[in-house]
Amino acid sequence: MGSLQRAAVSDDPWRSQTVRVAGKTVECPGITTYHLRPVDPQVARDYSFRPGQFNMLYVPGAGEIAIGVSRSLPPAVTCAPPEGDAMTLDHTIRLAGRVTGALARIGVGGTLGLRGPFGTPWPVELCSDQDVVLVAGGTGLASLRAALYQLLDNHCWRRLILLYGSRTPEVLLYQREYSLWIERGLQLETTVDRDHEGWTGNIGVVPQLLDRLMPLEPQRTILMCCGPEVMMRYVMRSARARGIAKERLFVSTERHMQCAVGLCGHCQLGPAFLCREGPTFRYDMIEPYLTVEGL
Repeated sequence: MGSLQRAAVSDDPWRSQTVRVAGKTVECPGITTYHLRPVDPQVARDYSFRPGQFNMLYVPGAGEIAIGVSRSLPPAVTCAPPEGDAMTLDHTIRLAGRVTGALARIGVGGTLGLRGPFGTPWPVELCSDQDVVLVAGGTGLASLRAALYQLLDNHCWRRLILLYGSRTPEVLLYQREYSLWIERGLQLETTVDRDHEGWTGNIGVVPQLLDRLMPLEPQRTILMCCGPEVMMRYVMRSARARGIAKERLFVSTERHMQCAVGLCGHCQLGPAFLCREGPTFRYDMIEPYLTVEGL
């Protein structure tokens, strides 16, 4: 259903590398971006990922969790210690359970294990001379953030648009970066489910932003979507109503991933193992299963 594209630092997918917490950025209450840096300089040089892929983060005594890479860059200037051109890997994490709670207790300078990257990436290579529409809900923007930065760096597109929604204004991710994105050519539209004092933007669900997007040339549009499955179902419905072919629509799916190599079966959706054939799919390849509620 998908093709695995992976560039790992080890031929052994079970081997964890030690990474250090170089810094943390609190995005909003309960959601933090961890800036992780490989301890081994050779690992830092060899590690390579493509936007949309994920790592398995391991906290001894607590367990392991799959988290998408939200960006890879030289040190985050706002929080990382000055160590030359050392590489950092951003992982944006919602505090939600035992493993994420243990991660939250690791301070700057602390260490944990990382293995990966795993999974299939966003099709950034298809975006040349296209109108690229990124659609995100909630923490789904974390996966698309890496693709967004690659697109901004390459600037191969005709138009680049981000449609992003959350429950309330205070939980919109990466707000400090919006002005930079817009300066570099991004058209940004945000919406919230509920009104809030001082909010002057859109109110409503994300698919409505797509319904109102003008102009739209379906035959020259590539759309990538990540967020809650119910949101993605309605976004795909809106995209199809606007005439965008299924082969031009891409989604990132999410299930509990435990092994990351397609052995345990926890992430199975229909016949696909999302850790191996996903998490990114062309919509026509995953539609029969994504549209089944509760599957």
